[in-house]
Amino acid sequence: MKAVIANAYGGPEVLSIQEIDRPTPRDNEVLVKIYASAVTQADVMMRTGKPLFGRIFLGLRKPKASVPGTAFAGKVEAVGRDVTRFAVGDDVFGETTIGFHAHAQFVAVPEDGIIQTIPMTMSYEEAAPVTDGALTVHNFLTRLVTVRPGQKVLINGAAGGLGTSAVQLAKHLGAEVTAVASGRNASFLRQLGADHVIDYTTEDFTQRRGAYDVIFDTAGKVPFGKARRALTQDGVYLSPVLGLGLLFRMLWTGKFGRRKARFSATGLLPHAELSNRLKEVKALIEDGALKTIIDRRYGLDQIAEAHEYVQSGHKRGNVVLEVEHHDVAILAAE
Repeated sequence: MKAVIANAYGGPEVLSIQEIDRPTPRDNEVLVKIYASAVTQADVMMRTGKPLFGRIFLGLRKPKASVPGTAFAGKVEAVGRDVTRFAVGDDVFGETTIGFHAHAQFVAVPEDGIIQTIPMTMSYEEAAPVTDGALTVHNFLTRLVTVRPGQKVLINGAAGGLGTSAVQLAKHLGAEVTAVASGRNASFLRQLGADHVIDYTTEDFTQRRGAYDVIFDTAGKVPFGKARRALTQDGVYLSPVLGLGLLFRMLWTGKFGRRKARFSATGLLPHAELSNRLKEVKALIEDGALKTIIDRRYGLDQIAEAHEYVQSGHKRGNVVLEVEHHDVAILAAE
């Protein structure tokens, strides 16, 4: 099968397409023929091996997993003899977390892992980014904090993959949502549910002192020390990007002060918890509360270009990898 290979840390040039053996599912695993995956900022960080302390999990000198990628959507090709939840032909989507191997034509995953059948209204392309976007956002806005009706929530980086899901979920939870992005995205973000939009090129949201109960910096661009000015007295700052500065702030605010800084590596949570959360996210999708926004699509052999675009920081929504198989056409949403 074809797969993306990364045997070193570095720029997009370390990524190549190679032929490798197709995985064989174990007794408790399903083999998924992948039709779509996603490329995220997290994939870029894992490719570069930065921040450096992340290499404790990824590999000190080079990636432990030579095939990158964590999000997948496709069709069950084969099942192990102990599998009962899924059958050959089921359309599924999910997440491999630190198992990686999703940027390939096939992946084997445990049936009790982070995998669900695809909602009837979704295509493979729409389903693939869910675990890297909506699932992460669900963890932040319902576990790290519990967003309540009437709270004022600011989403920084609102036009990205995490941001577009965060705007939708915060609005669904009843918050008054302020989205921070470039001005060209204002109308788009209001359509997703944002009550207010701040153009970061003309206004610094941190000057709005004491304005927000929750600040979710989806891109990790504004440090807590600066963002805290815009928090209410008991406000919480959230970021999915961990650096030494944020780590120090988390330790400090955990003991002192009422404004808190919080981080979570969603992919490192127990699989049972993530599986339950994915069920909840799937229900929200089926109810129409969440939808996937796709910016660009790339073929598997365009993986370097996809990384370059994601790294530019200007994507609107999600970047999807289309994985070709010559025997079956990609599923289209009805």
